[in-house]
Amino acid sequence: MKFAVKAWSNGRARAGVLHLGCCPTPFETPSLLLSTRKGLPLFISPDLLPSLPSPDSHLLQLSPLHFLEGLSIKTISKIGGLHQMLGLHEYGFVAVPRDSIQCLPEANGTNKVGASFETPCGRLLIKSVEYMEMISSLRPELWATLADEVPAWVSDKRNKTSADRTIKWLDECIALSPACGAVFGAIVGGSSLEERQRCAQEVARRNVSGYWIGGFGLGESMDERPTLLNAVTEALPEEKPRLICGIGLPEEILQGVAAGVDLFESTYIYHLTLGGFALTFPLDRIEINASNRASSDLGSDLRKINLRATVFRKDTTPIVEGCTCYTCQNHTRAYINHLLNVHEMLAQILLEIHNTHHFLGFFRSVREAIKAGQFEEFRKDFVQSRCDHLAVAAQDVSFN
Repeated sequence: MKFAVKAWSNGRARAGVLHLGCCPTPFETPSLLLSTRKGLPLFISPDLLPSLPSPDSHLLQLSPLHFLEGLSIKTISKIGGLHQMLGLHEYGFVAVPRDSIQCLPEANGTNKVGASFETPCGRLLIKSVEYMEMISSLRPELWATLADEVPAWVSDKRNKTSADRTIKWLDECIALSPACGAVFGAIVGGSSLEERQRCAQEVARRNVSGYWIGGFGLGESMDERPTLLNAVTEALPEEKPRLICGIGLPEEILQGVAAGVDLFESTYIYHLTLGGFALTFPLDRIEINASNRASSDLGSDLRKINLRATVFRKDTTPIVEGCTCYTCQNHTRAYINHLLNVHEMLAQILLEIHNTHHFLGFFRSVREAIKAGQFEEFRKDFVQSRCDHLAVAAQDVSFN
């Protein structure tokens, strides 16, 4: 793995290039990791993956804990790892202990022996040795070390324990690490600024290829998150990539980019797709400014539309005019509305294709804004358009 920062904008926001050995084309950062279940997106089959933008869609995030059911780790190892098993030889796999959907950290069950997770197999305690056996068998390009992630409301003493255990497990994972794959050291500390700084400083002293900023999306507010993120990133060397899990809204992604994060694991697309929502927000500053003046669709909050709504039953337009994704090129809002209402699985497939394509376009716009030195302006316009729309909607409700 090789990483280089190519541009900076407004302080810590940065654009870079990530090279992985399995992928012929480098990845531009900030970049999205597609959330998967056992290495594949939940609703997109392998034959449909090429319909997504390349190479932006070639970074796949997974949790090794997914493989505690089904094929055994030893069987996957004999096959030759994830690439051989799935046939995705030009895709990069990023292994992180949690996946924010099914394998969630359970702080109350964690002890000095290992980290506890709520999984489809029940609550499990995972030790460093067991975790590294999974990593060695799966052979991902990037993998994060085991961490003791805690919610935002725990005590200072528990935050300190969280950081101490994570540093201890980091050293154990490094000692057991396989020859393949780049190591991302886990950084935790809950809502404690001091513990996050201490953990970041300790991890920065280790021989790791990058950093996984864990413990977010577990109860902290959007207002307190920037301070915690900045405390971590300012303690890390600039030449190594940073990965974060647990944040997914576009506004949250912009917070992470502003703090200097490069890679984002997000389950936002999954939850939107499951709910029947399609992303429709504008992707560049000109469109964002125009959207402030334009009226929005019924059933829309200027970020997404609910395609289950009856207003779309006879709507023969694509989800987004001008979108080049497979769904918008071939199907209409009315068709997807029908599929959702008859509970046809094709609805989720088409929605995930569009939502993934649209969200990858959002990351592309963020990178372009950073390269142009206009990231802060892009961020302000994006957030303000949302606030203006909500203000108009509130006025309409009060008049009615």
